[in-house]
Amino acid sequence: MSSHSPGEMMTVAASRALSDGDRCFVGIGKPSTAANLARRTHAPGLVLVYESGTIGAKPDRLPLSIGDGVLAETADAVVSVPEIFNYWLQPGRIDVGFLGAAQLDRFANINTTVIGDDYANPAVRLPGAGGAPEIAASCREVIVIVPHSRRTFVPRVDFVTSFGFGAGAGDRERHGLRGRGPQLVVTDLGMLAPDPETCELTLTHLHPGVTLDEVHAATGWDLRVAPGLRTTEAPTDTELSVLRALEGQEG
Repeated sequence: MSSHSPGEMMTVAASRALSDGDRCFVGIGKPSTAANLARRTHAPGLVLVYESGTIGAKPDRLPLSIGDGVLAETADAVVSVPEIFNYWLQPGRIDVGFLGAAQLDRFANINTTVIGDDYANPAVRLPGAGGAPEIAASCREVIVIVPHSRRTFVPRVDFVTSFGFGAGAGDRERHGLRGRGPQLVVTDLGMLAPDPETCELTLTHLHPGVTLDEVHAATGWDLRVAPGLRTTEAPTDTELSVLRALEGQEG
């Protein structure tokens, strides 16, 4: 089996979380790479939905943005942005939403807005929300894909851009949010899932070659570990070949 990078392991693990026939709301970057990898390997019936209004896109290369023409050219349908949100997303017609994060806390709340306590004068002003708050609120479930570091995995986000589980169990219901929230967080070190009772993120998988000490060192809180901690299955040669072709590393 071919050797792989941590980033490749993260993308492959995220792609495996998608099932054939899922309707997946896709963002640009790692989420798009993972979704397109899934469609080319184990989930040919995966329906890719992009925020620009393309439904059932089948790009022959990774799109450069949500406005890339290849998405419209290969889509089953192209609708308006308001229709994507008002008819498809908000009523709960999307199975899986993919999100990234600048900060993520123990209850899977996401920050992509500002770093620093002062919103008006932050240390860093980030790109912002886009459609992420609606994705987090309304998709039947959410997958977060993000590199694992203390800068990202913080005890409490500086700003809640996209609601995960708030302060814990029951908060989504109290706010009337339709979707189940983040059900999987995939990083370059392992995978995490919310505890069924508390909704606190719990480490469920270590990627091959990664130690538990490494994960603890890269997490800004006392991370809980599932009793049956498992090792992620390494990428297959086929998965790596398809992924590298998608990213223009081969062929």
